[in-house]
This record gives sequence, C-alpha cells and structure tokens, in this order.
Amino acid sequence: MKCLIIAAGEGKRISKIGRPKPLVNLLGLTLIERVILTANKSGITDFYVVTGYQGEKVRKFLDKFSQKRNINITHIINEEWKKGNGLSVLKAKGFLNEKFILLMGDHLFDEDILKKMKTAPLGDGEVMLAIDYNINSNHLVDIEDVTKVLVQDGKVIDIGKDIKEYNAYDTGIFLCSPTIFEAIEKNIHQTNEGILSASIKLMGKEGRVKTFDIKNAFWIDVDDEKTLKKAKKCLIDRLKKPTDGPISRYLNRRFSTKITPYFLKTNITPNQVSLFSFIISLIASSFFFLGSYFYLAIGGILAQISSIIDGCDGEVARLKYMESNFGGWFDAVLDRYGDAFLLAGLTWHVYCLNTHFLPLFVGFLAIVGTFLNSYTADKYDGFMSKRLNKHYLRIGRDIRIFIIFLGALTNQPFFTLLFIAILMNGENIKRILVLYRLLNYRSGRT
Repeated sequence: MKCLIIAAGEGKRISKIGRPKPLVNLLGLTLIERVILTANKSGITDFYVVTGYQGEKVRKFLDKFSQKRNINITHIINEEWKKGNGLSVLKAKGFLNEKFILLMGDHLFDEDILKKMKTAPLGDGEVMLAIDYNINSNHLVDIEDVTKVLVQDGKVIDIGKDIKEYNAYDTGIFLCSPTIFEAIEKNIHQTNEGILSASIKLMGKEGRVKTFDIKNAFWIDVDDEKTLKKAKKCLIDRLKKPTDGPISRYLNRRFSTKITPYFLKTNITPNQVSLFSFIISLIASSFFFLGSYFYLAIGGILAQISSIIDGCDGEVARLKYMESNFGGWFDAVLDRYGDAFLLAGLTWHVYCLNTHFLPLFVGFLAIVGTFLNSYTADKYDGFMSKRLNKHYLRIGRDIRIFIIFLGALTNQPFFTLLFIAILMNGENIKRILVLYRLLNYRSGRT
C-alpha cells in the first residue's frame, strides 16, 4: 500500500523555531522522519510527500533521508500551499489510483493504528478516518485547534474545528480510495475552499466516510511549542517496557531517559552505547580486583552507572527507529560478559580478604545462576507478558547490578555474592516450575 503525506503548510505557530515545520527536531529526528518511519514500521514502503512552504529545503532533506534509510519517496510539489491542505491532497491525483494511506506531516501516532487500519474493508467510493473517542481523557489534544467529529453508527456525520456537537477527535489518519480527489474537486467548485475536512464533511453527508476507532492508541498533533514538549514527554514515557524489572522501571529509567536525549543529539549508534556501557562495567570490575573498600565502593558505583547506561541503547534505538536483531543480540552478549567480569572481580575481592574455598564456591554459584537467569529470560518473559498482559515482578540484571552496588557501598562483598547466588538460582528454579506447570500440564503431559 502507498502512503501520501501532506507537509506543505507554513506552520506559523511553531515557526519561531526557525525551520520549516516538517524539519522541526524531536528527540533526534525531524517530525517528517518520525511520520515516515512510523508508517514504514507498519509495513508501508512507498511514500508520496507533498511539499510547499520552503519546499526545496524539505525535498533536499528527504532525498538524503531516503538514501540513508532505503525508503522510496516521491516528491509532489504544491506551489498553491496557502489555499489549504485539501489542495495538497489533490496534487497527488495523478500519482495514486488505488487505495492508499493519507497522513499529516505533523501528526505522530502508534504504528499499530496503521497495521490494523490497512486491512480494514473499504468500498471504492469510501474513505475511512481514524478517530479518537477519548474526548474527556486525551490530554495531548489542543481543544481549541483539534478537528472534532460527530460519529453515528460508525460513520462521520459532521466534522470541523468549530462544530458544537461531537463525540470524537480527528487523528489525521485516513484510509482513502481515489474518490477522495473527486470530493475535493467538488468541494472547491462549490465553496472555492481547499480544506480537507470540508471535503470529508461533504462525503460524510453522502454516508461515505467510515470510521476506525483507535481505542487508547497514541497520537498527537504537533502544532506549536507546547505540543512539541508534550510529544517529547510522551515519547520518553513510552520507553518503559513490560519486561522492565523493578529497578529499571522505578530507578534506572529516571536517569537513562535524562541521559538518552544527549545521545540523540549526536551520531552515536545504539551499538556504540551498548559498548560504552560494557566498558564502564569492565572498569568497575577492575576496581574490585584492586582490593580495598575504597576501590570496592567505586566499582559498585560504576557498576550501577553501567546498568543505567545499558538502558540508553534500547531507548536510542527505539527513538531513532534503529532497532535490529543484531543490536539486541549484541547487547545481550556484552551484558553476559559484563556480568561475568563483575562477579569474578567481586569473588576475587572476597577471596583476597580470606583465602578460603567458600568464596570461590559461592562466586561460582552466583555466576552460574546469573548466566542461566539470562538464558531463560527471553522465553519466560515472553510467556509471562502475554499470559498476564501486565507488569510482573521480574528478577533480572537490573536487580543483580543494584545488589552489587548496595553490597559494595556497605562493604559486604561476600554476603552480596551469597545473596545473588541464592536469588538467581532460586529464580531459575521458580521459572522451571512455573513453565512446567503451565505448559506441560496444558499439553496433557506429566
């Protein structure tokens, strides 16, 4: 399916930033990049972008972006961009002769909306509008500027910014048939206006505008500096994952989400952030090998810092749409090496204080339990998150590193190793029993 994006307007309310609106930066990417990459993540590969105000600057930027991301972008020029966004849509008439997605260049949204909407049934003479029924709870909306919609029996009855009776918001996401071009031409002929919502209103009176309920999915119209700040906060808040452990969720994310925006201002890749975190953990473990409490405490602090930075790589990857299977695997490999060095250093520290066999044995159990904890995490987390469909107490690396941090500061290296050995191996046994009971018994086995 092809996608048409209109990005021709001036954007006066945000123009003080000093660049055309599509090129306004938000956490390392421009608005137009975010719209295209979100749609691309939903499976769309062919894009048609309508530009107008400072169009040459926007088109040059998109040409570089297209090559960098290997995404096909066709330019459509609208020199009459002041006449309304409907005219920008109409400029694509000669390019699109089949069902297509229509997006606004300044509306950010969850890619799941498009994934579901693409497969929705649509007649040849119809248009579908994604709507948000959360008119009392969506605090991301500028009520003075948002386009309001009156829906009845799943179809648009009325639409506009100033209508008095409404029960939904227009998200700016459409599934269109080429009939949309005829409606825009008809509206321009009747009213001499090129406003898209007016054309949708005209089709709505004919019963040809279906609706798609986005439920509680994310979307926001970034129209000024206020909504730009809201979008930034919302994107950062969405970085939390269902598989985050309690330390990651309530402590580490508070710091990592403050650090990540600085990484986003650079060309540092997520894999480089992973490597940086690993190097810090190596330095931390080297301090454990040095002996005294002073070095032990420094090592513990550095270990916790590495754990915080370890969350930044995934945040950078998600915010810059740079997630990859290799990146996830590479991060996991470095984490395992980091764990091994930290626990080996802690074991050596305890052994040097009391050259006895017991610290070596406890350290061995801690390392084995840690490795098996990491090995079993992927399938266990996937199963638990799907089954429970909510957060659950996850015993993982974030808790382990935090225990090392606390144990180092309190000068209790042996009991730290012992606690990790018991906790990790106990968690592994629990996972085996839980999955055996839920999976084996479900299949009728014993």
